[in-house]
Amino acid sequence: MKNMNYTCKCCGTTYDKIPLCFGNDYPDYYLSVPVEEREARVELTESLCVIDDHFFHRGRLIIPIIDFHENLIFNVWTSISRENFELRNDLWNDATRINQPPYFGWLQTLVATYDETLNIKTIAYEAEIGYIPTIEVIEENHQLQYDQINGISFETAMAKVEQILAHRHTI
Repeated sequence: MKNMNYTCKCCGTTYDKIPLCFGNDYPDYYLSVPVEEREARVELTESLCVIDDHFFHRGRLIIPIIDFHENLIFNVWTSISRENFELRNDLWNDATRINQPPYFGWLQTLVATYDETLNIKTIAYEAEIGYIPTIEVIEENHQLQYDQINGISFETAMAKVEQILAHRHTI
């Protein structure tokens, strides 16, 4: 097992463990709504969002690290149909929700270190109560789909982590 401490090459901050989970607090579509209109047009919770007549939910996109005991995880947002959004709400506290067929959606998050991830095809698999769905990229010939299926090396994961952290220090 590799050392779990991690020191950021950009700022020198030391973490107790390697930061392998990243995400957004809202779908990218949220940024298209002018700040002064957000209160009237946006309903946002930790895992669900409605903007006008557009429905979104948050999920976990998991990239296996093939030579490490943890995965690289992106908490992302996908669009979801009104019907599936209402079904998710109806089943929010229902343990049988894990038996639902997957929900189709379009990725609504710019996934760091991957090119052009907005509006790529996804499906969401429900999780147990208290957990957000698992998001699977189904967009053919996209690097994100390839990495999700085949995994990435620890070295590649660390390069992605360093790139993400360095970007965060520049904004």
